[in-house]
Amino acid sequence: MIRLDNVTVELGGNPILDGVNTEIRDGRFVGLVGPNGAGKTTLLRAIHGVLKPNSGVVELDGDPVSALSSREASRRVAVVPQDTTLSFDFPVEEVVAMGRHPYRTRFSGPTGDDADRERVRAAMERTEVGHLADRSIAAVSGGERQRVLLARALAQDAPALLLDEPTASLDINHQVRTLELVRELVDDDGKTVVAAIHDLNLAAHYCDELRLLAGGGIRASGDPEAVLAEDHLEAAFDTRAVVSSHPVTGSTYVTALPERASDREGRVHVVGGGGTVSRLLYLLSAAGYEVSVGALNEGDSDLETARSLGLDAVTEEPFAPVGDAARREVESRVREADATVLGDVEVGAGNLANLRAAREADSMVVVEERPFDERNYAGSEAAALYGELCERGRVVGPDDLLSAVVEAVAASDESPPPRAE
Repeated sequence: MIRLDNVTVELGGNPILDGVNTEIRDGRFVGLVGPNGAGKTTLLRAIHGVLKPNSGVVELDGDPVSALSSREASRRVAVVPQDTTLSFDFPVEEVVAMGRHPYRTRFSGPTGDDADRERVRAAMERTEVGHLADRSIAAVSGGERQRVLLARALAQDAPALLLDEPTASLDINHQVRTLELVRELVDDDGKTVVAAIHDLNLAAHYCDELRLLAGGGIRASGDPEAVLAEDHLEAAFDTRAVVSSHPVTGSTYVTALPERASDREGRVHVVGGGGTVSRLLYLLSAAGYEVSVGALNEGDSDLETARSLGLDAVTEEPFAPVGDAARREVESRVREADATVLGDVEVGAGNLANLRAAREADSMVVVEERPFDERNYAGSEAAALYGELCERGRVVGPDDLLSAVVEAVAASDESPPPRAE
């Protein structure tokens, strides 16, 4: 569908793309990822034909895009730009209807024929902007305007769709809804989509393939798991990152690490179980902390992760409740730790002792993804213990774990030493 052969683009005398080669097959959702200034927008503009390469060829369906008229190129590729600012004040429905211009003749009416009007209506319905039809484009929010421009692109009915940061001005709910819609266009309608996406995790979850741009070229190409390898990310973004599988979706998940401070000093104990802290263990270990975990039953996936990382783990027999000996070991690890992390674990009678032991912590970080009442099977004592730990520490989502641990360890370092008896 789309092929770039040795494409080089210079802007203001500066090379932006340097000898780029890639091919995008029909019916694929391909994400362009990379640091700011890597050339993602430039690549999209070259595909669309609005930017002529200094050298090389861009082809659409085997034809050089430079040989196509503007009308013919627009019948093959529709574009949703990053900048949603419009210099005119038209009703939303008229903006969406502009997508039908490549198909109109000089004899067409201002709103086109019945087929045009039906495509406009369907596009607005699919992007959930039908209720804005009569409203001025200048009077809608940035997120709504983004969806209006997506509707315009759908009304254009081109087989390929180019999206430049389609979620940039959207809240997380509409980011997901927009990418779900794009995914449907690929799966159900057979569209070919190329999108520049800033969020690596959204790109990994929704795209079939990725192209990692950096330094003027494509540094990695293929499925998300292969492209978002830790060495590729460090080379492209000049930062350390941990790549793992998301515990819920199973898709590739990237977490940037803070700068290592000459092997970060600090000891962290983690309370988890049932696979709830495997990724957290990986992150903390990669960040340079000395990590312990437990108590965990033999056979628990968190214990398997801990052992694969060579971490200190307090263990208990399979399916057995945490006994007194294991609880005392956990209490010892918690007292020795600079910070204790409580994961989003389900609590029952068998592991309630872990929460009791966590009360020994001086610095506490509670990672919460689900309300505690949805995972509390140990009644009022568990609820009271959890509430106490939350009050004494900081409650964060998993993406804020590392920053919270940095603060907790620093606070522990600043606390006065115990007085001699």
